[in-house]
Amino acid sequence: MSEQHTRPPSQEPAVDPVQLRRATLASSVGSALEYYDFYIYSLASALIFGELFFKPLGPTGATIASLGTLAVGFAARPIGGLVFGAMGDRLGRKVVLIITIALMGGSSMLIGMLPTYDMAGIWGAILLVALRIAQGLGAGAEQAGATVLISEFAPPQRRGFFASLPFVGIQIGTLLGAGTFALLGLAHREVLFGWLWRVPFLLGAVLIIVAVVIRMRLKESPAFEALEEAEAHREAPVKQSVGQAISTSRRNILIGIGLRMGENGNSSIYSALLLAYVASLEVYKGQQLIGTWGAVVAAAISIFTVVFFGALSDRFGRVQVYRWGAFFSAAFAFPGIWLLTLGQVWLVLLVMGVGIGIGVQAMLGPQCAMLPELFGNQHRFTGVATAREFSAVIAGGIAPLVGASILAVTGNAWWVIASYSALLSLISFLTTFVTPETKGRSLTDLNDAGQETVHV
Repeated sequence: MSEQHTRPPSQEPAVDPVQLRRATLASSVGSALEYYDFYIYSLASALIFGELFFKPLGPTGATIASLGTLAVGFAARPIGGLVFGAMGDRLGRKVVLIITIALMGGSSMLIGMLPTYDMAGIWGAILLVALRIAQGLGAGAEQAGATVLISEFAPPQRRGFFASLPFVGIQIGTLLGAGTFALLGLAHREVLFGWLWRVPFLLGAVLIIVAVVIRMRLKESPAFEALEEAEAHREAPVKQSVGQAISTSRRNILIGIGLRMGENGNSSIYSALLLAYVASLEVYKGQQLIGTWGAVVAAAISIFTVVFFGALSDRFGRVQVYRWGAFFSAAFAFPGIWLLTLGQVWLVLLVMGVGIGIGVQAMLGPQCAMLPELFGNQHRFTGVATAREFSAVIAGGIAPLVGASILAVTGNAWWVIASYSALLSLISFLTTFVTPETKGRSLTDLNDAGQETVHV
């Protein structure tokens, strides 16, 4: 049997500037499409889909049912993450990212063609749920794959910076989605609910074509090529099944889930639940879509802050930056949400801008490189996808649904949202104290962070 150390521990694959640029672009466009889809669906589920697909349930019931479809999509993501994550570890990052972008974008486009309740009765809602599940399956591996891909192409000493660049695509996608819906809000209500709501979903087809073309020109990542080379010289393969990968990486998967509770949970709270909450307040009567403009402001700020915090983690370490981001998010929850009740439009923009642009991004920035660095080369895609998507269900996916249900019971009490936001942030804050520092870690290492180092 060949030696396990076929590459010296200090030696990293050479960085190809051309492929690094292509990987950044490929990941960014995919991230833009994912979060464009996510945002237009989140906004539509909070503001439009209830009346279009669940009208017989009444205003409150329709909103809860509509937000429930948002949660269904999140529930499908772990399955997609496991299936496509395992494929990514066996077949390579590139082929999986082409499949996921097509599945995710195609589902979104078909949502724009659905018949509403007035057209097809309950069948419209059933088809909506089915497409949302398909969308979730694709999204379940898309962001994990993009994160792994760019991290494996980036130079170790600047991995935090480069790994955060695709997440600029997230903010651009958010900006496009939120901005599109903010503009749609200027249209007459009958036009908006009649046909105009379909346009944002149909426009996603453009991003699909662009993303597929870019990804077809991309080479496989250096870390995966190193693993493939090592596999060719081994008598027994080291690539693991999904079950083995999860068993081997259980501790770091749980760490990843804990870290994501504050980041993903608050992203969902601010981008979906708060929009429905603000729209329900009497003080904003006639300005129900003001929350979408807050999302636009937050996305514009986040384009810069996610890279800033990613680069900051290259200097001070992933854990320290993440810890203070989680602490800030928890501390901001109560004063921030309370300010929304004052009826001032500029305060809505401020709270959204600070809550997402600083609180969420201070966690997301270092997370971009941290999650891939937590896992060994032979099952990195599976590990990242599992941690990301299971946390997406229990944090981001159910946050709008649970929050809307509790708000209905408590009569729209603002402290409910604040308590939920602070709790999720504190979970991430505490998780940082059991998280190994991963800054600059070799991505050819077969084992997870915190374990004995083995390179290929």
